[in-house]
Amino acid sequence: MGTSAELERYEQRFRRAGLPLLIEDLSPTHDIFTRAAPLLVLVFLAEMIGATSLDWHWWQNLLAALGALILLVASFGLLNGFRGRKFWSLPTRFGIPELVVFVLLPALLPLVTQGQVKQFFGIAVGNLLLVAIVYVVVGYGLIATVLWGLRRLAGELGNSIASFVRALPLLLVFSLVLFMTADMWQVFAGMPVEFIIFSMIAFTVLSTLFLLIRLPREVDAIERDAGSGPPLRPIQRLNVSISLVIRQWMQVLVVSAGVGLFFIAFGMLAISAHVYELWGITKGSWSYQLNWLNHPMVLSASLVKVAVGIANFTGLYYSIALLTDSTYRTDFLDNISSELRDVFTARAEYLELRRTT
Repeated sequence: MGTSAELERYEQRFRRAGLPLLIEDLSPTHDIFTRAAPLLVLVFLAEMIGATSLDWHWWQNLLAALGALILLVASFGLLNGFRGRKFWSLPTRFGIPELVVFVLLPALLPLVTQGQVKQFFGIAVGNLLLVAIVYVVVGYGLIATVLWGLRRLAGELGNSIASFVRALPLLLVFSLVLFMTADMWQVFAGMPVEFIIFSMIAFTVLSTLFLLIRLPREVDAIERDAGSGPPLRPIQRLNVSISLVIRQWMQVLVVSAGVGLFFIAFGMLAISAHVYELWGITKGSWSYQLNWLNHPMVLSASLVKVAVGIANFTGLYYSIALLTDSTYRTDFLDNISSELRDVFTARAEYLELRRTT
């Protein structure tokens, strides 16, 4: 017969793997918001500054902040008493009443002291967004997934570099052609830095959407192949997919960074100051002249922009190729499939323990 300690070991394993939703009966009030209670309480108390005003004297702001702090602490203490907890205790359960107080009570401070309606809605919406972020980050194990990825960084880095080496010849077929055209330089060299950053975000969103659409199908196939335990619920399958997306981001990041650094180095060797003049391209907001083996090299803002632009295209292509190209797909999914089979087997054992406990 299973024990609570054995069940806890399985649940800790799921959390460390970034898959907390494999835990049965996971409750937002007990298992998600309670874990983030110190952060929520810290934000709640810090929002006492909402009672202050730049138009007041320092002693007035001090009194207002102290009064707001007393009000916030007393209100939450009374709520603790109403919920059967000690006055000074952190919530062991973050239900609807606690969340309503967290969202609305600090927002009332500027409304009461200064009649600031806009600030009321700003703080309330900000707190509501924080609640949503906590639910997603803690509920879907994003922090645990990242920490798990950092622990596996050496192995993932080796896989990513190996993938980069295999992908490099194919990537260079079109990347080098793009890099050596004046049109490409004119487009990216004249593009504001903000647009470059926006393009990176847009390409990341596009690749993520593709992965979230495609990965559930792969998870279903791995689950059928493992053949352990009852089928995953949709929310659990989404948790596994998000974990795989984060893991794939790490590989795409390494490949994109490698391509970007390659083209920066290649551009310093191949694109001289004479080529800048011939193509009618400025060096950007900054540039450095270097000499290596009596060969003048130019490192410029324009070169970095072009290299980043090509790295963006490469990252998008590579993220899609990992699931569509047979070579990359096998490299990426084989290792993951083995690990997921172990996790699904552990889940079957965990469910059996719960049934017999």
